[in-house]
Amino acid sequence: MVDRDTYRDAMARLGAAVSVITSDGPAGRCAFTASAVCSVTDDPPTLLVCMNRGSDSNEAFKANAVLCVNTLAAAQEALSPIFAGFTHHTMAERFNQADWITLATGAPVLANAVVSFDCRIAQVSEVGTHNVFFCEVEAIQTSGAHEGLIYFGRSYHRITVAA
Repeated sequence: MVDRDTYRDAMARLGAAVSVITSDGPAGRCAFTASAVCSVTDDPPTLLVCMNRGSDSNEAFKANAVLCVNTLAAAQEALSPIFAGFTHHTMAERFNQADWITLATGAPVLANAVVSFDCRIAQVSEVGTHNVFFCEVEAIQTSGAHEGLIYFGRSYHRITVAA
């Protein structure tokens, strides 16, 4: 069996887009930063998002049953630590750091994100320390951003679309 530290060091070599995952509904507005997002299938359009069950937003996401995956543009890097809870900002103050709209579900959609996937949570599975949210995409918004943000080797890196 592979130990936790070896696994974490290996996963640091797997680059991933940085996203702010948002929700709103009866349990209130909440969000967190994630890199554990991926496509499941395109029929129906479904993605998955992993969230630590110890997160203070975990129950709110399940109760709201909607979320939006907002993939950060390079210029939005400062939002990542804010929504990860690494700053003094309250949840309300975190949302005051950017402009938001809504699409189909009412979950907050980040203006000028590279891409935002507005979703209904179709299923939640518990795996180890995390919940895996399987999310059916109801709307998509893209921006003209040409620089994305990935997390690799425990630091942020800007990536540019080749012309």
